[in-house]
Amino acid sequence: MKEPVYNTHYKKEDYFGDPYPGLVSFFEAYEPKGHVLDLGCGQGRDALCLGRLGYTVTGVDVSTVGIEQMNQVAHREALNVNGKVGDVNSFKISDEHDIILLDSMLHFYKRDVEKETKFLQRMASDLKGDGVLAIFMIKGEQRENQLKRVLNETRFGWEVLADRYTDYPEFDAVYHMYIIKKHG
Repeated sequence: MKEPVYNTHYKKEDYFGDPYPGLVSFFEAYEPKGHVLDLGCGQGRDALCLGRLGYTVTGVDVSTVGIEQMNQVAHREALNVNGKVGDVNSFKISDEHDIILLDSMLHFYKRDVEKETKFLQRMASDLKGDGVLAIFMIKGEQRENQLKRVLNETRFGWEVLADRYTDYPEFDAVYHMYIIKKHG
């Protein structure tokens, strides 16, 4: 199996920097502090932050380097954060997961639309009733419309908890944060 490209990137600690300010403020205020499944967690930028805020977090990523770094920090700080090496496309969502976090997982580039649509449909379907889907993606009208179109086509009702933008200072970018709660 080919080594994941992020193993090379993650040799630099904190490769992606700090979590988005909008993510931090949302999760600081959100109750209850349940179990977050952070798919594509990398080095644990978000997972570790959420663990410090009192959440239980399971992080999944293909990068053994990133997962190892995250688990070391979680252990050192006695956080309820556990990283697992795995494929986010096939990782089993269970009823213990109250929140699914998809940070920079969806881009809806032309070559990826079908695959990402199916992935998002599976997340929506597998998320338990009253579970939360927290999606962060690069700002862009076309991709934001695609995201909302896919979710609106599911058979579930959704309550929008956040639909706004947040800065990503490390990369001088703006991200759309779309956080929704499933009904039924």
